[in-house]
Amino acid sequence: MKYGARNQLVGEVKEIMRGTVMCHIKLALPSGEPVSSVMTLESLNELGIKEGDSVKVVVKAVNVLLVKEG
Repeated sequence: MKYGARNQLVGEVKEIMRGTVMCHIKLALPSGEPVSSVMTLESLNELGIKEGDSVKVVVKAVNVLLVKEG
């Protein structure tokens, strides 16, 4: 599959929390840093992602905002 995102990391799926339509996936990078993602349950099933799998984390963000409160 081709995609334009240049930020690519490899992570291990640590936990999958399923809702009724969406799921929240927690991953760990080789450095131990956490990363998380949300996707539809349909996408999760189509990709066949399971806990313990090694996956490529592709990051493409239009906006990243930092806010300091107080």
